Amino acid sequence: MLTLTVARLLTPVETLAPAFVTVETGRIVDFGPRAATSVPVTAPVHDLGDVTLAPGLVDIHLHGGAGHDVMESGSDALLAIEKSLARQGVTAYLPTTVTASLDDTLRALERLAAAIEQAQRGDARENRARPLGVHLEGPFLSHARRGVHPPEHLQWPTLAVFDRLWQAARGHVRLMTIAPELDGALEVIAEAVRRGVRVSLGHSDADLTSARAGIAAGARHATHTFNAMRPLGHRDPGLLGVLLTDPRLTADIIADGVHLDPAIVKLFLQAKGAENAVLISDATAATGMPDGKYRLGSFDVEVRDGRCMADGRLAGSVLTLDRAVRNVMEFAGWGLQNAVRAASANPARVLGLDAEVGQVRTGARADFVVLSSDGRVQQTILGGVVERVKTA
Repeated sequence: MLTLTVARLLTPVETLAPAFVTVETGRIVDFGPRAATSVPVTAPVHDLGDVTLAPGLVDIHLHGGAGHDVMESGSDALLAIEKSLARQGVTAYLPTTVTASLDDTLRALERLAAAIEQAQRGDARENRARPLGVHLEGPFLSHARRGVHPPEHLQWPTLAVFDRLWQAARGHVRLMTIAPELDGALEVIAEAVRRGVRVSLGHSDADLTSARAGIAAGARHATHTFNAMRPLGHRDPGLLGVLLTDPRLTADIIADGVHLDPAIVKLFLQAKGAENAVLISDATAATGMPDGKYRLGSFDVEVRDGRCMADGRLAGSVLTLDRAVRNVMEFAGWGLQNAVRAASANPARVLGLDAEVGQVRTGARADFVVLSSDGRVQQTILGGVVERVKTA
């Protein structure tokens, strides 16, 4: 058992100052204001000082980093990615596929399933972010809004193809992006929800009716809002009109200042609010690397001056989630608490895992990020073991 004391604690739905957190066997067993009568007297105390302690960040849309892609066959790819994420304050994430041939996707899902199961067993997890499940981005996407997803590998949504993907991932599909207007999409959405998958609407040319039908079928999230979507029209609001106004939907954005103008980031945050806004990185293998050529799934991307491109189109990002937190503080004037919430508690709730990660609460994993007042990562604590702290 160990008690951490700190000047400020973000749960992140509230701020406690000063505060303590007591951890045991990798779990939070107590926390609260640091009154003399509150701190357990039986536990050793480690004072973190004049910093802010928050739950570890949760990235639900990540293709790679540190020069590696999550769909790579090499055994060292996820290790490099996960160690890099830990240095950025990310303690849990969803490895995210990009549309590829069905055979390549199935093989990648099998490898990712093995990695997820290894993490669940706790095998050799020191200094690494934890994969929580797979995010399927593709193959059920709109040709009209495919972005850089290879058109020859896009699929019409069918229960048969979905089941093959599900079986290859051994049931570890946690999130799936789908265009609701495609023939067969509503049936696949309903079946995915029945199996416990969180369904996200994206890469879509849906009109208002199709978007609402997707929600009626069970979708409750939207993928990288504004990007790869039918533009918002005042007489043709489409999917954007629904997701910006329907409180049942959470939605995420890439707040790098490249995919969206800062004014649009502010508009999105005002529309979705602190409860329903989610920050993602959409990071590629190029994240944390110098300019040059890298792989995204089965194709090449090139990074120059902070832009990741393929065939003249944006192809993911080089954003890190801690940078996204600081960006929304700058772009929208959000305080650290709400900015962190959008990168921790909210994405965890999208996945239905907020009792496990993304919040400081009794029974949750003792994964934390230590932040400066302006949101810069000072340390990352995994499983409550201070000796495993990583410095950014």
